[in-house]
Amino acid sequence: MARFAVALLVVAVIAAVVFGLALMVRASRTRRGPAPDDPREILRRRYAAGEIDEDEYLRRMSGLSQDW
Repeated sequence: MARFAVALLVVAVIAAVVFGLALMVRASRTRRGPAPDDPREILRRRYAAGEIDEDEYLRRMSGLSQDW
């Protein structure tokens, strides 16, 4: 009976470790933010870098948000 309890404990610890790793992987994937090739992200970077002014940024962002 004691061997069964030890085996059950080992299985529970392994399952907890696997579950914890799965949660960490999922959390790291959700924190990445928008894809670097997303048009809105490209516009944000160009505006932040000073490549385009605010009017151009807003005009282009408005065009991207329209449903064609």
